[in-house]
Amino acid sequence: MSNNIFYEKPNLIVDNATVTYSNGHTAIYDASFNITGGSICALVGINGSGKSTLFKTIMGLVTPTKGRVTLNNAAIKTALKQNIIAYVPQTEEVDWNFPVLVSDVVMMGRYSKMGFLRIPSQKDKQIVADALARVDLTGLEQRQIGELSGGQKKRVFLARALAQEGKVLLLDEPFTGVDVKTENAIIELLRTLRSNGYLILVSTHNLGSVPEFCDQVILVNRTILASGPIETTFTQKNLQLAFGGVLRHINLSGAELHDDDDPRSLTVITDDERAAVFYGHHEQTSVIKKQPEK
Repeated sequence: MSNNIFYEKPNLIVDNATVTYSNGHTAIYDASFNITGGSICALVGINGSGKSTLFKTIMGLVTPTKGRVTLNNAAIKTALKQNIIAYVPQTEEVDWNFPVLVSDVVMMGRYSKMGFLRIPSQKDKQIVADALARVDLTGLEQRQIGELSGGQKKRVFLARALAQEGKVLLLDEPFTGVDVKTENAIIELLRTLRSNGYLILVSTHNLGSVPEFCDQVILVNRTILASGPIETTFTQKNLQLAFGGVLRHINLSGAELHDDDDPRSLTVITDDERAAVFYGHHEQTSVIKKQPEK
């Protein structure tokens, strides 16, 4: 099978996947979804719902007990050998005390393109410089990564993913611990990548931002509860199904909301990050905009 298939429009399929760990715990079961390049898909669920296991399965770190994961109809491990899938980790997964320069972290995205001695070419160096420029970190190449702010650290790992030149991008809680400016910059970059045909899967608790920049959503709680377009899938009913009693609800209607006979109600749903707002009978979704920090 030609490797060129991975540079076509990516199509990721998780087909009836079940993952049971050696201790007997089943983290996910009968999980199925299909995502195509040119889209940003949110992966939404409570802690312990199986989001991390799904990411590990897509990255080939965990083998499904049942079912399979494919990219462009090839086994996911075949795709991984071509370095097509790039990963941006949670902040908690990184040892920030390890002495490494920003440029070295981003250069790690080029390792699969290098020879055994991992000596970067001029092309590698230029790609790293371009990746840093795209995340607005030019000039910080020689800084220790542990010296950076939370938002800058996130952008370093996003630059590493860009330097890898994969067409599938997995981001694990990219907005946790970042300011409004960084969040907006990340969202704008993801939109650009989407327009360039990238397949982007974002694990997030930031419910308010989901309808703002995602066009697809997957709701998970140890299996896939719902998946599809934001307009039809990111609903009050599905969020309540996915989160159970974890979410906080505020509902206003009648005289609390209107001084006329308008029967529509407003529902705010939050897990203490950005809130999702539903207005009207048809669960039309909008978001509460965060105000820029002073």
